[in-house]
Amino acid sequence: MVIIIKTRLQLLAVFLTLAAMVSLLQFVGGQAVKTVSGLLARQVPIYQVDVPDKKVAISFDAMWGTERTDRLLEVLRRHGVKTTFFLAGHWLQKNPDYVRKIAAEGHEIGNHSFTHPHMANLNASQIREELEKTHALIKQLTNQDSFLFRPPFGEYNDRVIEVAAELGYYTIQWSLDSLDWKNVSKNDIVRRIMERVKPGDIILFHNDGLHTAAAVDEILTRLLSQGYQVVPVSQLIYKEGYYIEKHSGTQRRSKSGRPRQ
Repeated sequence: MVIIIKTRLQLLAVFLTLAAMVSLLQFVGGQAVKTVSGLLARQVPIYQVDVPDKKVAISFDAMWGTERTDRLLEVLRRHGVKTTFFLAGHWLQKNPDYVRKIAAEGHEIGNHSFTHPHMANLNASQIREELEKTHALIKQLTNQDSFLFRPPFGEYNDRVIEVAAELGYYTIQWSLDSLDWKNVSKNDIVRRIMERVKPGDIILFHNDGLHTAAAVDEILTRLLSQGYQVVPVSQLIYKEGYYIEKHSGTQRRSKSGRPRQ
């Protein structure tokens, strides 16, 4: 009897260890996103939103060049669509004219950190500095206050989300990755998005992807013809009276009417 109990305890220990290891990764939108180094995060960002209508948000991360940005802005202008650009601080410093141009065309500016670090490895003071420096630059260049933050590499932990919230930021991920950063073909990007898109999605692109502008052009044509409304992230998410599901990162209306994690 003692041997049997001991064996069962050993098996239970192995099971719990494996479960803990699996829990270190969150699987959202078909992607594995590391949330923390060694500890399970209790809080999650917004990956997607439970919406009552046919609405999605398109977002662009900018930390590379600008060579294809004019073409991208022309596509968005022609379709009459406003989106969200998450800009890294070093990109803001290097391309102030583009920052002003993006804002002047009515697109939303989000905070993508200053140096594009692995933020889960930073302490609270370092996280705050990354966000505050970029916030100040956005304010200086556009006279707008940013309140949306996307962590570099999609990496976060409780500390990252908590510091961002203290500074007035909603932490935003994505539910659908275009993979344009891999320089896949236009047709592959279009196929990937259109086969997976659903109401409430936050779609990730990059401002300088090789085929991004052409793919976005066709994707917008299809989405709009299917009755989708394409909006900036701030017009998709709930600002209050919500909760975020731990397993999916879905933001939903809270029955209590109070924000909670």
